[in-house]
Amino acid sequence: MADGVVPLKLRPRRGFLQTMRTDAWWIGPLLTVLGFGAFLVWANVRVFENDHYYSGHGGTANLATNYLTPFYSPLLFDVAKSDAVQRPFPSGHAILSEKPPFLPGFVSAAALILIFPAGFRFTCYYYRGAYYKAFWGDPANCSVGEPRSGYLGERTLPLVLQNIHRYFLYAALIFILILSWDVLTAFKFYEVDQATGLRTGNWRIGVGVGTVLMAVNVVLIALYTLGCHSLRHLIGGKRDCISAKPLSAKMYSCVTCLNNRHMLWAWCSLFSVGFTDVYVWMLARGVWTDFHVTF
Repeated sequence: MADGVVPLKLRPRRGFLQTMRTDAWWIGPLLTVLGFGAFLVWANVRVFENDHYYSGHGGTANLATNYLTPFYSPLLFDVAKSDAVQRPFPSGHAILSEKPPFLPGFVSAAALILIFPAGFRFTCYYYRGAYYKAFWGDPANCSVGEPRSGYLGERTLPLVLQNIHRYFLYAALIFILILSWDVLTAFKFYEVDQATGLRTGNWRIGVGVGTVLMAVNVVLIALYTLGCHSLRHLIGGKRDCISAKPLSAKMYSCVTCLNNRHMLWAWCSLFSVGFTDVYVWMLARGVWTDFHVTF
């Protein structure tokens, strides 16, 4: 019997969001839109607010906290003294004594440094897959119709820029060190002059709720960053025989272990960054009071 060619009958292309799935496939993308979207809105509010990034007010009557929000770390400059918001004392974290005059008024310190951690997250292999589905429906989920008929991949603008993820990784590793230093400074609680209400140069070692939040935030960011796919490749993914390099093999195994829960660390660290910022913001506005003990 002669071999015959049986034509393959292709199913007509699904329309946008059409699917035969009966499960609640839309819950995942919806939660991503709500969670990631809320963070983006809040981050933009804080960037353009250019205030309440340092808590030196949220302590007790005789002690002031020393917390810097991760949104503004490293702090390039403090708000100018001529601004409407009057500060009883500078943060002491600023690298420059004042804002460079050539920068427009709407440019805050956060706007200049958030480019790097934001770029790392937006080009992350997990995050890009999550927001492609949630915000672009590309596709919204497996076996769900897409809003386009062609596929260009990440070879053209703007998606080709995703390929610089590795370089944002280098900056993200540095930010772990910067935020770790902020945690160390958060153990300092400055004494306040009872007559003037201003902070003095004297300080004590202590631990507060803000100190704990900042420390947990650094740990979660480190777990997320050190589990990065690009870091895994740089350490050993490009080797033909990684077992020949025991140290690289051990490091590769550790990064792989973190990478297995990359999604978990991505969301936990995103929440911790946002909540730590909210906590410092509320202290700086005088709404909350930090609970702490000193030694």
